[in-house]
Amino acid sequence: MARTKKKKGPGRLSQMWQVFQMTRRHDANIVWFMILSIVGPTAVGIIAGLVLWQNNVFTLVMAILIGVLIGVLLGLIVLGRRAERAAYSQIEGQPGAVGAVIKSALRRGWLSTEQPVAINPKTQDAVYRAVGRGGVVLIAEGPTSRTQRLAEDERRKTAKVVPNVPITVISVGPDHDSVRLHKLGGRMARVKAVLTKSEVTVVNNRLQSLGANIPIPKGIDPFKARPSRGR
Repeated sequence: MARTKKKKGPGRLSQMWQVFQMTRRHDANIVWFMILSIVGPTAVGIIAGLVLWQNNVFTLVMAILIGVLIGVLLGLIVLGRRAERAAYSQIEGQPGAVGAVIKSALRRGWLSTEQPVAINPKTQDAVYRAVGRGGVVLIAEGPTSRTQRLAEDERRKTAKVVPNVPITVISVGPDHDSVRLHKLGGRMARVKAVLTKSEVTVVNNRLQSLGANIPIPKGIDPFKARPSRGR
């Protein structure tokens, strides 16, 4: 039997070139940022090599090589950051944009879903929920004038289930004081940690009842509850 050859996907360099081309279409400054990030460390390496040269060619070559490698690494980091920002800008302002990026934007330790916990069917404004070491974070998507009441209703529901857990409300929308979509991860990272890992699991399990509409027994403190251990 003749073996069918598998089609090889694009190589690593080809993928990087495609990412660069996509980013350049939405970010005209990417070329200058990458040039500066590569040329800067390379120039420092050359200067350091000349200062430390002392008629030692090996030292000069190594200094230049280290500078070039650092420059290439910084260039790749800049490309990745700008590409991510360009990708976010393409969907920013669209209904469900927060849900599309919430998994990738949040760092490890946060529990969330791509589905909103509250939504206005008329305006498509939505509220998303994440639980982590910083407590509960409600992310309102849409203009503040429309999402403020929706987020406040969800905050009150959440406070009834986990009354001792801090609740932070973040607005992602067109308002000047709202958080831009590409800065959501950074904003979440600044939320002060107040819970342990085990408490995060307990709080998240309790909040699942809001979506399932399961009544919660009164008088239960989520901080005193402990997840069951397998025997």
